[in-house]
Amino acid sequence: MVTQSRKTGAARENVRGIADRPNAQVLIIGGGINGISTFRDLALQGVDVVLVERGDYVSGASSASSHMIHGGIRYLENGEFRLVRESVQERNGLLRTAPHYVKPLKTTVPIFSTFSGIVAAPLRFLTHKQGTPKERGALLIKTGLTLYDSFSRDGGSVPRHEFRGRKESLRQLPKLNPGIKYTATYFDASVHDPERLALDVLHDGLATGSHARSANYVEAIGMGADGVRLRDLLDGTEFTVTADVVVNTSGPWTDLTNDALGLATAYMGGTKGSHIVLDHPELLAALDGRELFFEHSDGRIVLIYPLAGRVLVGTTDIDADPREPSVCTDEEVDYFFDLIVHVFPEVAVDRSQIVYSFSGIRPLPKHDDTQPGFVSRDYNIVPSTIASMPGTTLLSLVGGKWTTFRALGEHLGNEVLELLGLTRTVSTVGLAIGGGVGYPTTDAARRVWLASHSDEIGAERAQQLLERYGTRAESVIEYSVEHGDTALEHSSEYSRPEIEFLARTESVVHLVDLLLRRTNLVFRGALTTELLDELADVLAGALGWTPQRRDEEVRDSVEFLRTAHRVSLAASSGEPSLAALTAVE
Repeated sequence: MVTQSRKTGAARENVRGIADRPNAQVLIIGGGINGISTFRDLALQGVDVVLVERGDYVSGASSASSHMIHGGIRYLENGEFRLVRESVQERNGLLRTAPHYVKPLKTTVPIFSTFSGIVAAPLRFLTHKQGTPKERGALLIKTGLTLYDSFSRDGGSVPRHEFRGRKESLRQLPKLNPGIKYTATYFDASVHDPERLALDVLHDGLATGSHARSANYVEAIGMGADGVRLRDLLDGTEFTVTADVVVNTSGPWTDLTNDALGLATAYMGGTKGSHIVLDHPELLAALDGRELFFEHSDGRIVLIYPLAGRVLVGTTDIDADPREPSVCTDEEVDYFFDLIVHVFPEVAVDRSQIVYSFSGIRPLPKHDDTQPGFVSRDYNIVPSTIASMPGTTLLSLVGGKWTTFRALGEHLGNEVLELLGLTRTVSTVGLAIGGGVGYPTTDAARRVWLASHSDEIGAERAQQLLERYGTRAESVIEYSVEHGDTALEHSSEYSRPEIEFLARTESVVHLVDLLLRRTNLVFRGALTTELLDELADVLAGALGWTPQRRDEEVRDSVEFLRTAHRVSLAASSGEPSLAALTAVE
């Protein structure tokens, strides 16, 4: 239970907890999903581990994913069979260990030719050069899916792919381009709230005991004989932490972090990927609950799929500089509209239907002249020593993706344990994550769970919280009942105590942390000016903000949503829009 003594905010208490005991066996720099997964893995082994993140948790590359947990069928063409095998195993594992967030996703590939690409595909496989874009035909896709099935079966729990001809395909998806010849359908998985899943992974690590500590908005700024110099970005306080092993999981910013630590590296060569989110009932209905995954005219593999009552469209693959802000451009929006027209030519779409856009840089290795689409999505771990800190080993993570975060965390954990001379005591294989512990996966189990909590908060509200937090909803219910579960005035989806609970227990530092990563209000286009003001008032009370700080948070949030996500807030009588995506000044 959270008490009023924590009004100053758990996030800054966490910083003080590190500064007051500035030594650990392991220091992890970077709080994206892979850093957090490594933190959890080491914490479970009883290792004294500290994690710091210069922004909010999962606010960098991890916040810009396509919301997919997938086996990576397209990696087969790159010859990355090990990665595909690991990815499908991890996907199947997450369906069991995180069923509250990871759900099966029916995926359909529209196919417009029979033999196209048969000559080009081997050349792409051998050279990793795009060459002249040539659409993959039915024979090539059939071969790939048959191979994919061999990786994906998992004891029969994942259905085999199915091929359908034009007539049956159009019967199932009437608005699909009538020029198709076939469709192929298989199953992958989606994660509807990746940021919340990452917070669950972090919570699991912190719950192991005081040997596991973490703090957001803390930046690594240097390294010397006395340790790694850290700065609290909220108040500017600096302090030094010593560690036997330093792990750099900064994603696209790995080289920049190493440079700050006094080691010049050139490991990274990330590419930018953008997405848009549409409030478009006709397109949503046309998808019939499934993802469309296909090749656009430029050879780029793209996707359209339903998510949280909206339609997610992505993604691009453009070389990018991690020093520059990553935003979705007008040209990318035009690209997305073109690909929608390609598969649904009769479904009209325009900028007024966009409620959100986002963009991030993938943490890919340096790839020189290799086409971005062919750069490996696998990862590797590079050990280094730093002259200014003898006796300390630096491990730099290069690459990594959402689907394989558990396996990657275990791999990095094993490397660290070997350096420390320790033996693994706990395996994370099959270990339920956060609200996935005891999550009711059958109708009967769900009825039992809801019945046991309905008296406290009502059946409808209990179900809403179960869907939002998994079984960790029990803590939210306890707090909400104790403080009176009064709905927000400008949103019936959340209550005031629920927002207070998130603020006080999930290291919320800024208003945007709540808007973008503790809730999905902005993603769905559900944020209004009035609701923004109300949420700021709740956070101000929970975190002890002054009126001036509260107003600054509102102004900063409005500006950030405009420049980073092109969201222009509307009053409650209307919905947020992208205001025709006018150019950002």
